[in-house]
Amino acid sequence: MALTDFSAEEQIAAVVAGETSSVELVAAHLARVEHDEWNSFLAVDRERALARAKEIDGLATRPPLAGVPIAIKDALSTRDLVTTAGSKMLEGFRPIYTATCVARLEAAGAVIIGKTNMDEFAMGSSTENSAYGPTLNPWDLTRVPGGSSGGSASSVAARQVPWSLGSDTGGSIRQPAALCGIVGMKPTYGAISRYGLIAFASSLDQVGPFARTVRDAALLLSHMVGRDPMDATSLEWTEPIRVPSATRLDGVRVGVIEELMSDGIEPGVRAACQSTIDMVEALGGTVVPIALPHAGYGLATYYLIAPAEASANLARFDGIRYGHRTADADVLLEHYERTRAEGFGPEVKRRIMLGTFALSSGYYDAYYGQAQRVRTLIMRDFAEAFAQVDVVASPTSPSTAFRLGERTADPLSMYLSDICTIPISLAGLPSLSIPCGLSEGLPVGLQLAGPAFSENRLLEVAHALELAIGFDDAPQGVGV
Repeated sequence: MALTDFSAEEQIAAVVAGETSSVELVAAHLARVEHDEWNSFLAVDRERALARAKEIDGLATRPPLAGVPIAIKDALSTRDLVTTAGSKMLEGFRPIYTATCVARLEAAGAVIIGKTNMDEFAMGSSTENSAYGPTLNPWDLTRVPGGSSGGSASSVAARQVPWSLGSDTGGSIRQPAALCGIVGMKPTYGAISRYGLIAFASSLDQVGPFARTVRDAALLLSHMVGRDPMDATSLEWTEPIRVPSATRLDGVRVGVIEELMSDGIEPGVRAACQSTIDMVEALGGTVVPIALPHAGYGLATYYLIAPAEASANLARFDGIRYGHRTADADVLLEHYERTRAEGFGPEVKRRIMLGTFALSSGYYDAYYGQAQRVRTLIMRDFAEAFAQVDVVASPTSPSTAFRLGERTADPLSMYLSDICTIPISLAGLPSLSIPCGLSEGLPVGLQLAGPAFSENRLLEVAHALELAIGFDDAPQGVGV
């Protein structure tokens, strides 16, 4: 096996045992990045990554992450390394500080090798909205990797890195993880500091890990959670995140969300998820059908709240302080209009307009206010469900990876890609996707979610199921 085929946990063990070095690991992964047929990366930091790896190799005691390489979604600020959020608006922008979660991983010994492609300002479900071209799915180069964190997902699936960071607003970690056949986790809202994350929808955005195993995801998560004085929404974390070891589900009650196992799910996806759910009882757990009466309103609710918050957040991109600046305007209003017309892509403009309308005088209560009330009802549905079960399960995505260009002309069809993940995002709950099989040769993801702060239990359940499934996460032609 090549170094790039080992999990992050195995790579750390190899470095600690002296079987390899951080420099060798980083060089091996950089070699794969340099042949980036998937367009996973927007920026690569080769010299600095190798220098940092050499520095870690020279330490008397290895840090916890032992110089293992990582890729960072381009929505997370990295000091002196180009950060664009997938947009022409920030082309060439180099932040003067690093996001807290990234800085914590660097302090733990992770080595950043580059920034990954994404839908512009995290708005999309296919990474086709990037101003720098679409990312391709390593399982099939004619298909999308999901979005908006498609570059981070594809980089892990293609063995360019053993793990990566993404951000999840309505499903932007879990959906691409499902489509690329890897693990992706969105923790409890507030678990990880958003300081340094370029905002889309502030009440929904959350950073999380991509990895090839549940244990790797837990290990990465453990070094990011906790209160940050730079983010008022971040939370104290009293129970450390543990690397899971469960092989059984004795006493665990798994609720199956009936509304998300309906006819709107592709038959092959539903069959693969049901096959995994059937394993629960064999592992000692109990399966309980549950209902979320208001889940059907999740999509409409999300596409009022998220664009409204995006409208406010993206108002800062005016060509005055930073980012793209038009060269042709004579007066201030014209300067604003031309800067934003040139810098933003079609999907970003669509959502800004929708959000601005929802917040406008005379419509605020009818649209945004009503959406927030429905959001509360969805939260109550989950609270009632978790009075009966420990975790809930559903497909992560209603379909496998769709073809490039298949949904770009139909925004509603694209938005429906996140129908399974959005209710959990609205409730601010922890959730992860694990690969559970194939449908017509393409990976299927099973989504698991739990109450707030239940990350450790969720990871244990996911690990036990992962072992039982035995999924081969190597796409044809990737790896050895």
